[in-house]
Parts: sequence; C-alpha cells; structure tokens
Amino acid sequence: MEFGVFDHMEQGAAAPGARLGEQLGALYEERLRMLELADEAGFARYHKAEHHFTVLDSAPSSAVFLAAASQRTRRIRLGSLVSLLPFYHPLRLIEEICALDHLTGGRLDVGVGKGISPAEHRLWGNPPEEAAARMAEVLGIVRAGLAADRLSHAGAAYRFDDVPMTMAPVQKPHPPLWYPGNVEFAGAHRLNTVIGGPPAAVKAQAARFRELVGAAEIDWNPGVSDPIVGATRHVYLATSRDEAVDRARQAWRRYHENLTSLWTAQGIAPSGAGPTLGGDFDRALSLDLVLAGTADDALAHVSGLRDAAQIDYFVGAFAWGDLSHAETMASLALFADAVIRPLKS
Repeated sequence: MEFGVFDHMEQGAAAPGARLGEQLGALYEERLRMLELADEAGFARYHKAEHHFTVLDSAPSSAVFLAAASQRTRRIRLGSLVSLLPFYHPLRLIEEICALDHLTGGRLDVGVGKGISPAEHRLWGNPPEEAAARMAEVLGIVRAGLAADRLSHAGAAYRFDDVPMTMAPVQKPHPPLWYPGNVEFAGAHRLNTVIGGPPAAVKAQAARFRELVGAAEIDWNPGVSDPIVGATRHVYLATSRDEAVDRARQAWRRYHENLTSLWTAQGIAPSGAGPTLGGDFDRALSLDLVLAGTADDALAHVSGLRDAAQIDYFVGAFAWGDLSHAETMASLALFADAVIRPLKS
C-alpha cells in the first residue's frame, strides 16, 4: 500500500490580546515539522486543501506553503487537493505549477476542483453559479499551456493569442492530476481520486472508478499509467482506545465548528450533513469515517479497508480540530510504526 496525508491546516483560537491570524508563523513551522516526519516515515504524498476567508484553512495559497515544504522534504510528493480553479488566472497558475514542479524536483501533484462553498465564491467576487463553467475553462487552458510552447484560447472568461509558454514542468506532459469526490468524472477522464464514506461505499465507488478508467476514451492524465483511487479517514491514535476516542470526540467538535464557520457567518445552510455528519462524532465513528484508537486498531482498520474495498492508497488527516502539534506528531508516529511499516509495498 501507499499512504498519504490530507491537511486543511485549521487555525486555532487567537491568544489573549492577539488578532486571529497573527500566529501563522508558528503554525506553518509546526506543519513543516509534521511534513519532515511524514517524509522520513515513508508517506507517499501530502495533499493540501484550499479554502478562503475561514479558520478552516490558514494557508489558502497552497503554492506558497508547498514551495516551503519542497525545501524541507526529500521524497514525499506534494500537491493541492484541490486548487479551486475559479479563483485562479490560468496563465499565473501554469507558471506556479511549473515553478513548483521544479522546486520539488518533479514531486508535484495537482488536484483540481470548483469548490463547494458558495460563500467563498461570493466573497471572492465570483457568482457561485458560474463556478463549474469557469473551472472547466481554466482546466482546459492549464492542461494545454503546460504541454505547449505557445498558447491560444478563446472562451467565455479568457482569451489569449499566441502567448509564449517560457516555463515548462519537470513531469511530462504535466504533473499528475487529481479530482476527488466524484468517481464518475475522475474515472471517465483518468484522473486520480480520493473517496470517503463507510467501507461498503468505498468499495462500490472504487469498483466503479476502475470500471470507468478501463473504458475511458478521454485521457487527461497521459503521464499516469494506472490512475489511483484512495480512501480517506480522520485519524487520531493514542496508547489506549478510550483515551483516543475521548480526545478525538473533542477534536471533532472543533473540526465541525471550523468547517461550518464561514457558512454560519454568511447565513448559508450547509447542504446535507457534510463530512462531519453535522458534528455527530459517534455516528462518524460507527460508520468508520474516523479512525480513533490504538496502533493495533489502526492496523486492523486499514487492513480491513484495503481488503474489503480493494484499495491500495490510504489518506489520513492527522492534524485536525484542536489537536495539538504534540498530539498530531505522536499519532502520526504511531501510525507510521504500526501501519506503514507492515503494509507499505
């Protein structure tokens, strides 16, 4: 198996007398240390989410953080999951992808999507209803520009006439592309993906993804011989199961608050229960959406998911809610010892 790390980079409460957002330097350093540990422990990839105007994400410019991470790691692949394409000028994004691919030594992955929060689009100044069309146009431009010497395009939002592409990525024709959460689109276009849900749902989605990839007539990942489908979980491990579950329950509460904070502030009701199941930790635990327990529990959980769902890529969120840096590092180290070493291919 291969293993990855998913990260929103949630921001904690401001210290007394400080403004929210003034302590980012310490948070970034903690994450870079976490990445150094993940790199040494044998994790294959680090996936950074992107959100704006919310404590859910303290590094919304993923390229800036990934550039720093590229200089503190040696083997782990680094990438966005996802870059919110409606917020990017495509020519600037092409240049940033090329620069990051060189800074990482060809270790860059690129996740793409339109974003699920209408509040973020409105605050950015973009009509939410235009997000899907804007994403599709930007993605087409970026794919073309990364593989060409010159770029021309005429579309609804952008028009370019014979623009010289003076930068090129290390990976040809471009870094691997990811599209999470929608196996139909990802599979039909041969894009790597990550899925969540109970084991039975993961199994069904993974099977559908492989079916679509096998029949795909469109290849947006020509540099990828075998597109990846992985499963994701929030993870917290401790020396006792009761300790892990109690602490994870508390952290889940903060994670839910951070996840819904912008929606609440903007008076927008989230659609459905969302990834936190409306903050219901016990239900999430019963559905195996959270891995909270001991090292032995982790090995059993991941092995069972691998066998039941026929997946060979597991992505864990290790830093979430109000888990401290020390708690995150200890949990990640336990996972590396108990799960990665025996299961890594």
